[in-house]
Amino acid sequence: MASNHDFNKKSCTTGHTGFAIPFVTWPDRSDCPRNAARTLRYMDRYVTVKQGEVFYITQALAVLEGYERGPAGNTSLTAAFALAQQMDEDQIIIVQETEYTGAGKHTMTQLTFAKQNGVEVLFGDPDDEVPGKNLIFPEDPKLIRAREYDMEKAKKSYVHNCVKNYAMTKATEEDVKYIMDEIRETREFVVNELRANGVAI
Repeated sequence: MASNHDFNKKSCTTGHTGFAIPFVTWPDRSDCPRNAARTLRYMDRYVTVKQGEVFYITQALAVLEGYERGPAGNTSLTAAFALAQQMDEDQIIIVQETEYTGAGKHTMTQLTFAKQNGVEVLFGDPDDEVPGKNLIFPEDPKLIRAREYDMEKAKKSYVHNCVKNYAMTKATEEDVKYIMDEIRETREFVVNELRANGVAI
């Protein structure tokens, strides 16, 4: 993601975390500091999907429902497709869609771009996908999976960003309590992470 060359070869915005992880671990990076989008206060689980899976669901949505959307906006729908298969028949899953189809984001445009840049487009197991090298459509819908992201890693990253972005050398009890609320963790967890980042309590 940090390399323009590799980023461009990924061919679309589903090939990286985009607005997700960076804003989860530091919501104040936006132009609205102390905004309400403090996701670690509310999020219980974070899952990821593969780029080929997203393209597959994007095409399925176009064929079955007539909705042509950009793949990035169908990332959540792809995860929901996988998660719904683990739910009871009477349960409901709500999907928030973002994104649009214009500006070169159409699936076929992006696949053509990927091929022109040496990215292999294949059918197989999406777990074999390597961003920038290949894009693997699932050969069967059951291969679409929601992969768990380590929430503890995200919480530790948030604490690290607090220390770094505020040049913290010492934390008050008010600081500790605020971070506890931000990441829904115990005082012990927060204090240990602050100390690991060189902050005195």
